[in-house]
Amino acid sequence: MASRPSTTTLEPAAGKTTTRPHAPECSPFAEYIPEVKIPHAVLKRLIDIVGASLALILLSPVMLTIALLIRIESPGPIFFRQIRLGRYGRPFIMYKFRSMRCNAQELQPLIMHMNEKQGGAFKIKHDPRMTRVGRFIRKYSLDELPQLFNVLKGDLSLVGPRAMAPYDVNRFDRVEYYTRFAVPQGCTGLWQVSGRSNLTFDEWMRLDIYYVENISLGLDLKILFRTIPAILKGDGAY
Repeated sequence: MASRPSTTTLEPAAGKTTTRPHAPECSPFAEYIPEVKIPHAVLKRLIDIVGASLALILLSPVMLTIALLIRIESPGPIFFRQIRLGRYGRPFIMYKFRSMRCNAQELQPLIMHMNEKQGGAFKIKHDPRMTRVGRFIRKYSLDELPQLFNVLKGDLSLVGPRAMAPYDVNRFDRVEYYTRFAVPQGCTGLWQVSGRSNLTFDEWMRLDIYYVENISLGLDLKILFRTIPAILKGDGAY
């Protein structure tokens, strides 16, 4: 993929317009986020609602089993709730199955020296905070199934850049990375089907920017079809 020059604006692709967004005033980086018109926005939302609803119905036995295993293995809540940033940097509460000890957030500053990623990512392949159940559901992305509720609420789309925590976004060292917030954030995206944590942080961000600049129904469907094989392979998921 060709490298993208440092810029705070987007070159509009065919069928799309790019202007300054109506971003929330509380967003400290609103001025860096372009507004992208999504040609298939209505259909995208319809696919989100139908797809998330069907997935929740079909996967409900799996989700109930995971919830039971989490409850049996370690004390604490079944779900992990965390503030993430959606489109234009709007904050929302994202749901995941808890895969770590209850005090994982408090322990993170103590293990920052173990971080294996640069930029705004914090990843440790053998994170000492992980539970046994958590390690398994992380490998196959089962911990992210509760995000389907976020899709129904409109916080997320099925496809889009991965929603990030404010702490990680504050560590961005290039303004063009904020481009990723010009579209709805998603449960799966190019990063998830292209190697996930095996990629560098800059490669991750550039995949997100590529998605923004080339967003289409065809690209969304292509990513969705590649997601299941990527999940079963478990490559780069930890």
